[in-house]
Amino acid sequence: MFFTASLWNDLMMLIGEITVFLIVGMLIGSVLVMIVAGLSIQSGQFYFPRLMTSGMVLLEGMIKGMCRFFGFDDKDLIQFFIRLHNTMNMKNFVETPVEKRAIFLPQCLRSARCPAHLTPEGLSCRRCGQCDIGRDIDRLQAMGYQVFIVPGSTFMKRIIKKYRPEAIIGVGCLMEVKEGLELCDRIGMVVMGVVTMKDGCVETVLNWDELLEIASTGVTAPDSQ
Repeated sequence: MFFTASLWNDLMMLIGEITVFLIVGMLIGSVLVMIVAGLSIQSGQFYFPRLMTSGMVLLEGMIKGMCRFFGFDDKDLIQFFIRLHNTMNMKNFVETPVEKRAIFLPQCLRSARCPAHLTPEGLSCRRCGQCDIGRDIDRLQAMGYQVFIVPGSTFMKRIIKKYRPEAIIGVGCLMEVKEGLELCDRIGMVVMGVVTMKDGCVETVLNWDELLEIASTGVTAPDSQ
């Protein structure tokens, strides 16, 4: 026998103590993240953004559980995560030339009567005037952006592989944006997220001013060149 009963008991005690220590550490970490998140939301300023981002990724499940326990909505936490992520990426986004940026819009923003046809690069807007997409695509393209209207992540991945933008703005519902941010983080791409004001699969609503505000950051006006 390599282990005596006494040695085995000592080993189990050590494993138990380490487990308890890790659980307590995760609980303390989750509480600290929630406190800092609350202070950041109240003040409108993000405290310890890098630490917050790492903490929310590592402890996401436990933080969500604590939010439910205290009666908070998961959506508030995800919205905070997206705002935090955008703040963290802003510097790199601004430093990326606009001609190396792309914008991905979801097809659900179009009118139910949209006459556009699907192409290998997403929907080709007909500028029919039945929704705001045509008008605002022209404004975004005038800035120098490549703009794509895509029905899903498969199209988005294919377009990124083909055109290789260095930074993107992704528009979608709350969970789509969160998952898109995490995906782009894994492949090392600068990404900004904009959440639609209304969820659903048909005629969703977007705050176009918010999208245009993010898109215009770091873009030099033509008359100032």
